[in-house]
Amino acid sequence: MHFQILKLILWSKAGHPPRVVKFEPGMVNVISGASKTGKSAVIPIIDYCLASGKCSIPVGTIRKACSWFGVIVETMEGQKLLARREPGDARQTGDMFVLEGDTVELPAEAPTKNTTTDSVKRLLDRLAGLSQLGLNPDAEIARVGFRDLMAFTFQPQYIIANPMVLYFNADTTEHREKLKAIFPYVVGALTPEMLAARWEIERLTRDLRRKEAALQASKTAVRAWQTETQAWVRNAIEFGLLPVDTVIPTEWNEVVDLLRRATSTNTRAAFATLGSIEPSMQQLHVLRQAESDAAANLADQRQRLNEIQRLLSTSETFGSAIRIQRDRLNIAGWLRARADDAGDPVVVLGEGGRDKLDALTEALAGIEVQLRTQPSLSDAFDKDRLRLRGEVEAATARLAAVRQEISLLEQRSEEVREATYRQDRIERFIGRLEQALVSFDRSEEGSDLVEEVARLNTAIEELRRVYSEGQVARKTKNALRQIETFAATIIPTLDAEWPDAPIQLVVNDLTIKVIHAEREDYLWEIGSGANWLAYHVAVTLALHRFFAGEVNHPVPGLLIYDQPSQVYFPRGFDVADTVSPLGRSRDEDIAAVRKVFEAMGREIVRAKGQLQAIVLDHAGEDVWGDIEGVTLVHHWRGAEKLVPTEWLVDNEGEPDGVGV
Repeated sequence: MHFQILKLILWSKAGHPPRVVKFEPGMVNVISGASKTGKSAVIPIIDYCLASGKCSIPVGTIRKACSWFGVIVETMEGQKLLARREPGDARQTGDMFVLEGDTVELPAEAPTKNTTTDSVKRLLDRLAGLSQLGLNPDAEIARVGFRDLMAFTFQPQYIIANPMVLYFNADTTEHREKLKAIFPYVVGALTPEMLAARWEIERLTRDLRRKEAALQASKTAVRAWQTETQAWVRNAIEFGLLPVDTVIPTEWNEVVDLLRRATSTNTRAAFATLGSIEPSMQQLHVLRQAESDAAANLADQRQRLNEIQRLLSTSETFGSAIRIQRDRLNIAGWLRARADDAGDPVVVLGEGGRDKLDALTEALAGIEVQLRTQPSLSDAFDKDRLRLRGEVEAATARLAAVRQEISLLEQRSEEVREATYRQDRIERFIGRLEQALVSFDRSEEGSDLVEEVARLNTAIEELRRVYSEGQVARKTKNALRQIETFAATIIPTLDAEWPDAPIQLVVNDLTIKVIHAEREDYLWEIGSGANWLAYHVAVTLALHRFFAGEVNHPVPGLLIYDQPSQVYFPRGFDVADTVSPLGRSRDEDIAAVRKVFEAMGREIVRAKGQLQAIVLDHAGEDVWGDIEGVTLVHHWRGAEKLVPTEWLVDNEGEPDGVGV
């Protein structure tokens, strides 16, 4: 993938003109600088502008001074400016700005959001030509994204000589597992065409399983049916679907033909005539209707009788209550008789005694009237009760008689019942027979289901010529052997302890093995930072040589190394140590560092413009000068830094610190 960085841009929060760091395409671009000049922030800034999931730009000076970060990249579609807002206190922000054209003119003012990181990711995926399909239809493995390919592009300071980690971001479990899964895709063993074939194979295989299950079920049903065919023919003869003199053949195909004839027989001819049973059936219908009417009448009479019973019971209760009141008021008559004597104490005592006695007497008279009317009411209802009881008994007798007649008719007409259900049995038999024949047809050679199964098998076999697990494994192995061969030509040019020992790329562990005659050593089992650096540089350069040899490979032709010389000069070249941490002279270590730059330069020249490298290091031109393909783009020392000094002056006019 042609994807090279032309400019890195910082926009000031204070309104200063943008800071622009330029790079040359198709070259090893060296930014040489002292400590705390911002070199190690270059990779996080570029990564952030390429829609990373978090902002790894160091907090402090740069984050305080800058409002936006951006890169201008050169692609096959022209130049693209990808800028992203400084997230403040947040972990990251999705606010981005994109500007595209044959040549992009840099905005003087800080950008304003016009897109999001998700849109930029889709843009980068499209530029890389990545498939939109997931890697595995059966597993929860997401598709390959442009962000995954950054593992082969960046070598930050904490990775470039790390014996435990060979690739960018492979120090986290999530990224390690994803990187292992996408490795076949990255090395070209799994192409987008193969991935599409894999998904199609999965879809067709699911369809094939369903069709095969249906076919197997049909065959199983046919095998069970074949053992019963003679019984089926005899049933057809008994039902009148075949002539009585039909001879049951022994050949299977002849039996099937005979059963097909049975299903095409006019079933009306096989049914018994209904003329003889019509009177009985009509009489049975009349009786059923009479039974229903009698039952309804009986229910109605019972309801009316129950209501009369409840009314009489209520009347009796009412009469009892009235008699109790009369008995309690009988004293009123005696008191009235006594009241005729003017000297009676009841009359004399109390004010208005005579009026109260009159009121009691009148109440007693009313009760007497009610008692005289209650028996007449009861007598009237008793008459209706007796009448309704008789009607209920009559209705019960009529219902019993109808049911007795129905029972006798059914007992006398058993043949009627048989004739009634004969048609239903014949219809069910024909239905089962037709279904059995359908299953037989579906299982026969030349049937639609058999042809569909054969078509699916053919389609899957054709797709397996495009994709198969064995093919992917074989291509992956061949690609890895080729990369290992490339690395074997680079390692002898570096400061490795075993320059002639071949290496093996181990995808499952995302590392390498050094192959000796008597043993194999993983990278983490090997001592010396010089060895770790040599193998990191050799493997990354070999990978990009391989990528450049593939047409339209999705990995960007970009490599960024942060301080490869730290193994030899951890405190920088400005410190005049006579003996390095490796126990060698300064000149020997400088020569080893130069070898690293020479190896990068050779790969850049070999790539013929398809690969760009950026090296951020303490080393100056006295170390790597006069190497073909290597050029100095920036020299950050003294007041020259990534963030201009004037951006760092606080309100009192003093520098606010430049540590990055």
